[in-house]
Amino acid sequence: MTANGETTAKEEAIEERKDRIDTIDFKMVTFSLAGKDYGVDIMNVKEIAKAGKFTYVPNAAPFLRGVYNLRGDIIPVIDLRVFFHLPAEKKEEDALENTLILRVGEQVIGVIVDNIDKVVGIASAAIQPPHPIFGDINIKYIRGVVENQGRLYIILDAVRIFAPKEESKRAIAEVGDASFSAPLPIAEPRVESDRQAASSDLDFIKETLFAFRRFSTTELNEAWVASRFAEWKASKGGKDLQLKDPDDADQYLSTFYSPYSGAFWSDEYAAAVSETLPDISAKNINVWNPGCGKGQETFSFACILRNRYPDARVKIWANDSDLLSISTAPNMVFDLDDVPEFCREHMTKGRNGYGFSQAIRDSIVFEYHDVLNSNPYPDLDIVLARDLLSLLSSTDQVRVIEDFAEKMKGNGILMLGRNERLDFSGDWKAIGNDLVSVYTRAE
Repeated sequence: MTANGETTAKEEAIEERKDRIDTIDFKMVTFSLAGKDYGVDIMNVKEIAKAGKFTYVPNAAPFLRGVYNLRGDIIPVIDLRVFFHLPAEKKEEDALENTLILRVGEQVIGVIVDNIDKVVGIASAAIQPPHPIFGDINIKYIRGVVENQGRLYIILDAVRIFAPKEESKRAIAEVGDASFSAPLPIAEPRVESDRQAASSDLDFIKETLFAFRRFSTTELNEAWVASRFAEWKASKGGKDLQLKDPDDADQYLSTFYSPYSGAFWSDEYAAAVSETLPDISAKNINVWNPGCGKGQETFSFACILRNRYPDARVKIWANDSDLLSISTAPNMVFDLDDVPEFCREHMTKGRNGYGFSQAIRDSIVFEYHDVLNSNPYPDLDIVLARDLLSLLSSTDQVRVIEDFAEKMKGNGILMLGRNERLDFSGDWKAIGNDLVSVYTRAE
């Protein structure tokens, strides 16, 4: 500051630089390779997985471990350690590997790394150009380096590594030549208010929920996400709000899922569901249950429908993309003490335990199927899809809801998860209760 109290241009530049560095505007998923810390832009991370049993591709490059079936999509899997000529621990052929599923342009690629750490938020102004001293990896593949909480992260450029050549060239032209002599573009400097900071924390959590657990925050569930954020903030004393790993994401989502998710429904919950069911005089009742898991919820609903509509022929198409679950669901047996009272009248004793009666089993068709693929089901009276939509991208949520509406009869109902809402849409009307979120088409 000058003698007359005026701020010099140099001081203003220093303050501007400080504001920039204090602004978190870049998030990366961090991981390790050969003992060093790396990061990749979270916008390129589709999901995080434990993957194995890759299908070998003859005459392929050594770093291509094979191809992998990702819920029906065949994607290449690259061992990043071999790609960068780094040491890799020898594992059994079918061992699960820590895998980042990346999306670069139109491509989806699996990338094997040593360990996946957490999501880290930084200021892009703090990213420094790389130096040849980080010589394990060709400098042209490095976006920059940054220090965070005492750890030095090497930020890889997924576009340069994986994009087709023409797309990679365009990316290089947009940010400068391969020497990275200039800092990366950054957001305009700003000073956040407490409200803006809270919004930034919440946005960060939304992004990490999607990265770790493919949970998409949209109008469908944003009321719950905001309410849960207030609880989360209070439990953390307002500090260290970041979701650092999948376990943190699971803890955050622990109160989201519907009652008895993946299990038999209780007698009380079954009664609440039965209250929401409409009067149906038709002889045939068609039900679609995508995301049925191992089948306990489907069996619970089949018993409710049998009790509610004793004279109707009920048909339930129960789908899931988990092949193991769907293949074992039809013939499961149980200890009678583990089955709720309202289901017991529909069970018979077998050699190894109690199973559902032939009438109940005949009413359910368990099929391996992804809800995002073509769904050739007839006019539906009921769609049971608890908590499923929130685990789809925002675009896929819209598409699947439209598919539900298209296949549903005029008086049909849609059952969602307890914390999923369609109130924002004028096309749907809520008819559920405190325990069950149920909607019908608005007139």
